[in-house]
Amino acid sequence: MSNHYVYILASRRNGTLYVVATSDILRRVYEHKNDLVDGFTKKYSVHTLVYYEQGGDREGTILREKQIKEWKRRWKLELIEKTNPEWKDLYEQIS
Repeated sequence: MSNHYVYILASRRNGTLYVVATSDILRRVYEHKNDLVDGFTKKYSVHTLVYYEQGGDREGTILREKQIKEWKRRWKLELIEKTNPEWKDLYEQIS
């Protein structure tokens, strides 16, 4: 069983948020940070890893991603603030 992650990127504190799941968080966040993939994060400069959680299997992680995406924005901000009140970039922490 491999580990999967749900993570949130932000453009800045209280800025644009992007929620997604992956099995390779280092590679995916690196790609976002360096605009290697066209799409939402490149268009809106969403590059700061402000939250992540490690899950177990792929299906459970995808369900968690969907759950968080359905939350009100305020709840997502509270989730970030609870574990990362200074909105630090957590990329170095995981690399």
